[in-house]
Amino acid sequence: MSESKSRDSGGRGARVLIGVIVGLLAVFGIAYGVDYALTRGDVPRGTTVGGIAVGGMSPSGARETLERELGGVVDEPAEATAGDMTSSFIPAQAGLSINWDETVDQLGTESLNPLVRLGGLFGTEREAEIVSDIDEALLTPELDRVRGELSREPADGAVALVDGRVDVTDPVNGQTVDGEELRSAVTADWLRPEGVSVEPEVTEPAIGEDAVTEAAEGPAADAVSTPIEVVGRDDVTGTIAQDRLGVVVTFVPDGESLRTDVNTEAAQILLEEQLAVTESERQNAQISFSGGSRQITPSVDGVKINWEQTTEGFADRVLSDDPDQRRWDAAYEDDPATFTTEMAQTATFDETVGSFTTSGYSEASGINISRVASTVNGAIVAPGDTFSLNGYTGPRGAAQGYVESGIIIEGRAGEAVGGGISQFATTLYNAAYFAGMEDVAHTAHSYYISRYPVGREATVFEGAIDLQFRNNSQYPVRIETSVGGGDVTVSLTGVKTVTVESVNGGRWAPTQPREQRVSGSDCIPSGGAPGFTTSDTRIIRDLAGNEISRETQTTVYDPQPIVRCS
Repeated sequence: MSESKSRDSGGRGARVLIGVIVGLLAVFGIAYGVDYALTRGDVPRGTTVGGIAVGGMSPSGARETLERELGGVVDEPAEATAGDMTSSFIPAQAGLSINWDETVDQLGTESLNPLVRLGGLFGTEREAEIVSDIDEALLTPELDRVRGELSREPADGAVALVDGRVDVTDPVNGQTVDGEELRSAVTADWLRPEGVSVEPEVTEPAIGEDAVTEAAEGPAADAVSTPIEVVGRDDVTGTIAQDRLGVVVTFVPDGESLRTDVNTEAAQILLEEQLAVTESERQNAQISFSGGSRQITPSVDGVKINWEQTTEGFADRVLSDDPDQRRWDAAYEDDPATFTTEMAQTATFDETVGSFTTSGYSEASGINISRVASTVNGAIVAPGDTFSLNGYTGPRGAAQGYVESGIIIEGRAGEAVGGGISQFATTLYNAAYFAGMEDVAHTAHSYYISRYPVGREATVFEGAIDLQFRNNSQYPVRIETSVGGGDVTVSLTGVKTVTVESVNGGRWAPTQPREQRVSGSDCIPSGGAPGFTTSDTRIIRDLAGNEISRETQTTVYDPQPIVRCS
């Protein structure tokens, strides 16, 4: 009896549940039918365009709303983003406008799918793309600009020592943007509130973060740990403080790493400025002749720092963080005079080793030539020493008695204080040439001057162009000068050991002058002259006639311009 009641009770419960379900489905079906009837043909719920909600509106209503709310948006800036870079553009200026009809058409209408409808009822939003009208003539250049602003070359990381600290420049990835991808994104998404976004192609720099960290925390940190100190004599210490080490230690890109370069020469200059007072300069013996007698100023030996020995292992020291390695003693060596008192007492200057004369100069040039000749007259060049005309005379300005005379400025004649000294330089150069002295430095004129031997002349300019020769013989030579009668003569006297022959190679490769028109009262007219190339061969023989050396120098002369004064 009880089992029968239980079965009846379970059956009734099932029938009730089924009834409830059927009832709910009926209610849902009625609701769905009503909703469908009310929203048929409307824009799907939750739809937005440019952030403007148009879901649930009729197509015509959606269009009116969009035109009303977004009518002026084409004149407002839109933003494009790629990675961490941004650019902006004005849609109207980029040839973009909204096609209202097609934009609304592509929104579609409310779906028959009940689940989609249900999502719309509970507020699920969908930002729809717009359909743009495009003026390609305006869009293409704007896209090129935006693409450029969204692209960059990779930038290597760097490390430098600045003001005694390690300065790090972080590496920056480069990136490029695909043109077609950008065009598609801009034309479809320019109205989106969050803007246009494209994925860039990233290029990593050669010097990345690992290389920067390795250099910064390693050699760079060690280099600025303490000052560099070199202890000299007399309690004088040369110091390179941390804030000066940036000129000594640099970090140079080398493949995918930073190479540490240590400039020992720069360090030496910094230290030499401070330690020079601990050195004593050698003084060669000097000879003067007065009244037929020889007056000798004795030689004095000097002491100098042996920088090669002092800076041995400098790179290891400057890149060490051990204070004991960064402080050490300077190494000194004797610097004996090259022309001693004894040499001066026995030196003879009875023979002419080399001599040369040039002729023809203006009155003003003659003043300058006489001035420089009297300064150089009597100078003695010891064996192994180098004579520098600029170094020996020092400044040659108005304060030293020099006057304005003719010079060559930019290939044409002009005037300046000290003009004419190049004639003395040419004469001295040839005297040293025929004495067999070693040519250390000489510079020919830019165009040929006929009173000088072709391919065998020299110009000088204070502070820039010098004449230098080295006494490569075993005997001292004395420079003797004379000026007068339109001639300047320079002779080197001493002990003659060689003979010198000059062989000119002729002239070739002529170049024609060009005309220049020059205004101003200081203009000096010129008929011009062709340029050409020439050579000179110096043959040095011993006194027995055996050839010691043969050297050829080639000189290219520019054409002298034709100057017309206006």
